Amino acid sequence: MPSEQYTEERTTIAAQATVSGNGAIHILRISGSLAHDLLRQCFSPASRSFADFEPWKLHHGTMKDKDGRPLDDVLCVFMPGPATYTGEDCAEIYCHGGQAIASLVLETLYAMGARPAKRGEFTQRAFLNGRMDLSQAEAVAELIAAPGREAAEQSLRRLDGELARRVKEVRSALETVRVHMSLAVDFPDDEVEILDRPSFLEHVKKASHSLGLLLTGVKRASLVQHGARVVLAGCANAGKSSLMNALLGRNRALVTDIPGTTRDFIEESVFFAGLPVRLIDTAGLRKADDKVENLGIAMSREQATHADCLIIVLDGEVLKTDGAQAAACPDAAFRELLDQAPDTLPVVVAWNKSDVAWPDVSEPCWCTRKDGSRLPFLAVSARTGAGIDQLCQVVRNEVLGDEKNYIEHVAPNERQASALRHAHAELEGLISDIEAGQLYDLLSVRLDSACTFLDDCIGIGTAQDVLNKVFEGFCIGK
Repeated sequence: MPSEQYTEERTTIAAQATVSGNGAIHILRISGSLAHDLLRQCFSPASRSFADFEPWKLHHGTMKDKDGRPLDDVLCVFMPGPATYTGEDCAEIYCHGGQAIASLVLETLYAMGARPAKRGEFTQRAFLNGRMDLSQAEAVAELIAAPGREAAEQSLRRLDGELARRVKEVRSALETVRVHMSLAVDFPDDEVEILDRPSFLEHVKKASHSLGLLLTGVKRASLVQHGARVVLAGCANAGKSSLMNALLGRNRALVTDIPGTTRDFIEESVFFAGLPVRLIDTAGLRKADDKVENLGIAMSREQATHADCLIIVLDGEVLKTDGAQAAACPDAAFRELLDQAPDTLPVVVAWNKSDVAWPDVSEPCWCTRKDGSRLPFLAVSARTGAGIDQLCQVVRNEVLGDEKNYIEHVAPNERQASALRHAHAELEGLISDIEAGQLYDLLSVRLDSACTFLDDCIGIGTAQDVLNKVFEGFCIGK
């Protein structure tokens, strides 16, 4: 752990661990060598038998300011290091949930020698004291910010150290290879035990494969943590705004029977079967004489290209059964959107206004991609709500893929993934160099680089500016 990089004096810090405002209780945290003394100075025990703070036990009493005036009826606990969250002596004060009370207690702690904690400083101290690696520290903030169950489960796996364990396994295997390689470079003419090239290649391929598996879940982890961009697009008056309102469960988008009502895109947050979604309603695609509407249509096309999933909304009332049974979709907007959609972009087709005109076919023949693969096709009604829940589930499945592949799977976050991608690229290059017969001393450069990137992933030797960037994203008190 890079404790030598932490140059700030290890003063005792204190902060509010609960959200600001009024509530049932507030929790105040203290970490540092003065934790015990601070409690002794400002805490008056309710029990006559109280002699000192028994570690890890709640004590009832009165919190007083530096002049001895009572502030609140509280519970306190002292936790001696190093077996604490930060690795230092820690204490917590549980006071009533008035923000004024919490602020007064904190002011007392600051007056007696503590200083206000910075963002993420408790967790930063835990990292610097070896209580957790950097991937676990990041998982703390991600767990707090998790928008749903799957994101929380991913964060818990990283907090448990699963990602670090897998990275360290790869790192250890590469270190063994590096030792043998160093022997081959330093003692080329001596009879020392080194790996032959086939064995060397096998070890590197195994390590590269392990990193590849870790990287497979990066996009999914990002989507469940930060949300998927789902864009509603289609022709004018297809009912996109009505469908958005139905998906949101409230009237957000303006709905009229006048074509071109939506001239700008509207974005709202919602959950699709547990998946956090940024749902975007766009202007209908058509030939328009209005300059402002044309600007909105241009923005619609742009939004469609940046989506994580595109829902093409069809006007069932216009297409009717004949349109569903036609050899080609009569909807020009559908053809344009599908033609411009990247091959990797999930696309779902929603036949809207099914309460007025049912398609009478489960899969229209034109509901296919260029490669012939079928597109999910659903009949829905924004007016009655029919098919809305199914649409949410289908979009989730299209965005996240086969969930069986990700059961108990741990995925890195974007910073960790960047380091792993660089390490993986170095190993893939190393494989090519081994197969090309490069000399061992040249091969060692790539191997050293791969190990360095793996160290970066879990915070070994990480530069101070990287650490600052990680922890400044935390809330105060964590």
